[in-house]
Amino acid sequence: MSKTAAQFLAETLEAAGVKRIYGVVGDSLNGLTDALRRRKTIEWVHVRHEEGGAFAAGAEAHLTGELAVCAGSCGPGNLHLINGLFDCHRSGVPVLAIAAHIPSSEIGIDFFQATHPESLFKECSHYVELVSNPDQLPQILMRAIRVAVAKRGVAVVVIPGDVALKPLDAAIPKWLIPSKPVVRPSDGDLRDLAEILNDGSRVTMMCGAGCAGAHGEVVSLAARLKAPIVHAFRGKEHLEYDNPYDVGMTGLVGFASGYAAMKSCDTLLLLGTDFPYRAFYPEHARIVQIDIRSEALGNRTPIELGLLGGVKETVAALLPLIDQKSDEGHLGDALHHYAKARRDLDALAESGPNSSIIHPQYVTRLVSELASDDAIFTCDVGTPILWAARYLKVNGKRRIIGSFNHGSMANAMLQAIGAQSAFPKRQVISMSGDGGFTMMMGDFITLSQMKLPVKVIVLNNGTLGFVQMEQMANGFLDTGCELQNPNFAAMAEAMGIKGIRVEKPQSLKGAITEALGHDGPVLVDVVSARQELAMPPKTTADEAYHFGMFMMKAVLDGRAKQLIDLAKVNLGRR
Repeated sequence: MSKTAAQFLAETLEAAGVKRIYGVVGDSLNGLTDALRRRKTIEWVHVRHEEGGAFAAGAEAHLTGELAVCAGSCGPGNLHLINGLFDCHRSGVPVLAIAAHIPSSEIGIDFFQATHPESLFKECSHYVELVSNPDQLPQILMRAIRVAVAKRGVAVVVIPGDVALKPLDAAIPKWLIPSKPVVRPSDGDLRDLAEILNDGSRVTMMCGAGCAGAHGEVVSLAARLKAPIVHAFRGKEHLEYDNPYDVGMTGLVGFASGYAAMKSCDTLLLLGTDFPYRAFYPEHARIVQIDIRSEALGNRTPIELGLLGGVKETVAALLPLIDQKSDEGHLGDALHHYAKARRDLDALAESGPNSSIIHPQYVTRLVSELASDDAIFTCDVGTPILWAARYLKVNGKRRIIGSFNHGSMANAMLQAIGAQSAFPKRQVISMSGDGGFTMMMGDFITLSQMKLPVKVIVLNNGTLGFVQMEQMANGFLDTGCELQNPNFAAMAEAMGIKGIRVEKPQSLKGAITEALGHDGPVLVDVVSARQELAMPPKTTADEAYHFGMFMMKAVLDGRAKQLIDLAKVNLGRR
């Protein structure tokens, strides 16, 4: 008896090791969802918005390194996947999207809900193809799986609902998933790189997500070069811990020591990073780079030498060629600067017994101190990312997920759904901003429906905080940023989820402790300071000028009270 194409799809995904599919059901997906119901081997994670399904799948793929799957019905259903798939693709995680389509007989004549998904998904995928005949499905599906895993990104299979219900007589393939290859440069290229690094007297290493699994090799290289290690945010979870050479981050969410270590070097080694901000690179240093992605080599700044290879394998082969340096001047300066910067940042994460203001730094520090050793943190884009970068402590077991490359709002709670689904026994904490949380608030109820014990910490400061700071720093009056929020804790309780509202800093530690100890999902509504400033690692005269212009405009616009609040929050710490 022949199977349907939908049954073949379900059985192939099962053979590929897929454990769950995130999505919203719809008529064009009926063949697939019914096949899953019959087999009972792949869980359907019912989200309330397909964008949430794509973000959740991306989080699972990030944490496991394995193929994750999301699905959307025809037209608007699969269009809703696009933003989350852009994030998955730019983060380099293997995700397969099933984009159901309108009936095949109606394609091309402006049918109800008609789109052209095979064109729409091209920019956010390595591979997208339309299955117009069930006999095409085996080769298209197998190629999509191979491409998503091997190229570390998104692949999309577009299949009309009627095609999914047609018979297909095809065997499930025995081999589906390619293993990760070992890639390293030639011996000659390694010798050329070693010569440049050995010649440098002030070497700095800048490390990103490509250093995953290479902690020991990278630290050993820093020891030989006497090089400070600056990490990008995506490199934090892999390199910040147990690392005597780490000097923090640079970039818009970094701080002064990382910035200085980059700017003062004479040789910069980029390891597994495509750090985007050109203004933070040194102007006169020799720059060399190692990356598994050819498109990343020399992408942000001119380089003298680029080597194609995995960081772990390449650094391991490079180490015997590196001379042991003895001059620790550059490293010592960077470490001293880092210690001071760290003390200054930590001082902002305190709260005195008489304080009436909840500072977001204090919130994040407490969450970090109270969370489990293997907690998974998801962070919304905006100020939550800033505080997470500076105050979440990693240890080699903790994980941090965010929309670090795509920079989408509303990612944290959605990624927490995928993280908790994949790891039901681990503590998952969503560090949400009020803007991001409310943008995709519908999927909050998914935590209850799918019985996911995610802890959602909402920084309720009543504004789009990062946008507000950007406007002020550029001399504009902050416009369109205000958020009129409800009592989120009361809202959570109305949905059958435990809600805790915190309005005083003295109550914060107890509230977070209670939330983390609760057996089920929790929302902690933290009414935090609106006017909290986050200084970049280097403040220019131009930025100071524009901020001065903002203050003058604010007075002229009748906003003197706003300036007083700004001073109270940032200058009156108690």
